[in-house]
Amino acid sequence: MFRNPIRHARLARLFMAVLASFMALAATPAHAWWNKDWAYRKQVTVDTTASGVNVTGAIGRTVVLIRLHSGDFTFTDALDNGADIRIVDSDDKTPLPFHIESYNAKDGMATLWVSLPTLNGGEKKQLWLYFGNAAAEVGEDVAGTFDPDYTAVLHFSENPGQPAADKTANGNNASAAVPGINDGGIIGRSARFPGQGAITIAPAPSLAITAGSPFSFTAWVKPEQLSGNAAVMASGPLIIGLNAGVPYFSTGSATSQAAAPLKQGEWAHLAVVADGKTIKLYVNGVEAAAAGGALPAIDAPVALGGAIGQPFTGEIDEVRLSKVARPAAMITAMANGEGPSNKLVVVSEGAEKQGGGGGVLFFILSKIETLDAFIIGLCMLLLTLATTLMVTKVRYLNQVERGNKVFKQRFAQMHEELVEIEKIDGIDPAEVSYIAQAPLGNLYRTGMEELAIRQRRSARALSGEAVEAMRAAVDAVVVEQNQKFDKWMVILTIAISGGPFIGLLGTVIGVMSTFGGVAMAGDVNVNAIAPGIAAALLATIAGLACAIPALFGYNYLNSRISALSDEMRVFVDRLITRLAEIAADNAYAMPTTMAAE
Repeated sequence: MFRNPIRHARLARLFMAVLASFMALAATPAHAWWNKDWAYRKQVTVDTTASGVNVTGAIGRTVVLIRLHSGDFTFTDALDNGADIRIVDSDDKTPLPFHIESYNAKDGMATLWVSLPTLNGGEKKQLWLYFGNAAAEVGEDVAGTFDPDYTAVLHFSENPGQPAADKTANGNNASAAVPGINDGGIIGRSARFPGQGAITIAPAPSLAITAGSPFSFTAWVKPEQLSGNAAVMASGPLIIGLNAGVPYFSTGSATSQAAAPLKQGEWAHLAVVADGKTIKLYVNGVEAAAAGGALPAIDAPVALGGAIGQPFTGEIDEVRLSKVARPAAMITAMANGEGPSNKLVVVSEGAEKQGGGGGVLFFILSKIETLDAFIIGLCMLLLTLATTLMVTKVRYLNQVERGNKVFKQRFAQMHEELVEIEKIDGIDPAEVSYIAQAPLGNLYRTGMEELAIRQRRSARALSGEAVEAMRAAVDAVVVEQNQKFDKWMVILTIAISGGPFIGLLGTVIGVMSTFGGVAMAGDVNVNAIAPGIAAALLATIAGLACAIPALFGYNYLNSRISALSDEMRVFVDRLITRLAEIAADNAYAMPTTMAAE
């Protein structure tokens, strides 16, 4: 296949076409673009199927949490404060209300709340997260993120000393700041209560509950002390708390509690839902207790983090009050979508670029660390050297084989009458030069020169020592030619044996760096780990990509070199034997000629 340059060129073009098709498939280019002013977008999947939260039934309008990490989001491509972030619905046309609770480009961490107009169990809803617009203004809609049925929502994302602010349009802010703040809460910052200093929200028409009306309360709770009776939320006769660590609710006339206590020092999602007929308690999205009846009329301050005689010690985050009975499917989605497992929302690894597409391959390439890039570059350098050597060596061997073929034809024509190459009948200078570059032609020339030297010294037949001397001279040419064949072949052996180990070294270092970064950030989400490991594995791929072609090339070239070496050894035996016969014939013919004269 290497003897036909036209065919070789066609195969090269075909290979490049296949490679280009593969790259196009890997890129998974976008089919639409919401706004040309935004350079990048990522796909976000809200999964309520068995592969995600596994929720059944209608959820309705809801708010979902999107967590971004340096592993699944390139913060350097967005503004430092995230002002250019936009969330667009699955139609890639409708922007959705959202707001950012926390955004830290330096540490590579962000949390966003997005309002979905509708969500059902058993579906995968696709959203688009756009970013990469240096001229963008802040696009948040904090109050619009939550539907009008929310009466108060507290993230506790304020700086220390600032009162907890209501994120709905109702403005039901806390009257004072929380006693303490933990920057590493379940979602972002969380409120810390040391057993005193509960915060209150003043009575307001939006918070008032008429007798028998629906109501919902949800919050994340992390108790640091399980003994005693601790109120998480209290308003008039309604108390939601922990009794010796066991979640419960009390309305004055009805009380119910879960079967098991919460674990000390661990986050749990609590929810109480009243629909006018039944009051239900949910723990981590699962119904844990229920009582018949309805809520009484309540128009009193709302206390969070303790009540009189019921101090709470621990942390609280993401408190929400609603004037409707939230469906069980929504409670389940909250508990599984906001906690550490984060099964509800999945952010794609690859980011698409406007006009250029994107995909997993390009995303992984963007995550390569400097050391891995150096090792990959070293492997590619070895591959380039090996490829150059293989191409050069194939061309050289092709030339050698063609020269040997031409010489063997001339050698066969001479039969028993061996003469110098230049004296062969019908040969032209161009062919003489061509044969002189062939190994067999070199061996023949050396043998003829050795015979001529010995015949000039004596007309007698060659002794055994003289024949061996001739053979030694020709064998020296064989050794020299074999050295030419093997020249630089060590590059292929280095690529074969060293390439995989160099690549493996880069992968091990990259994996170590990834896990070290995860440990420092305290984030065990797979989206923070997978991209770094995938990028590290590229080093091993580069090592194998260097070694595999070199291995095939080495075996192919070595087989051809071995065949040429065998051909030279056989020819040396034939040549030396024939030259010894010629010397003997000449020695016999000379006395006969002298006698005839």
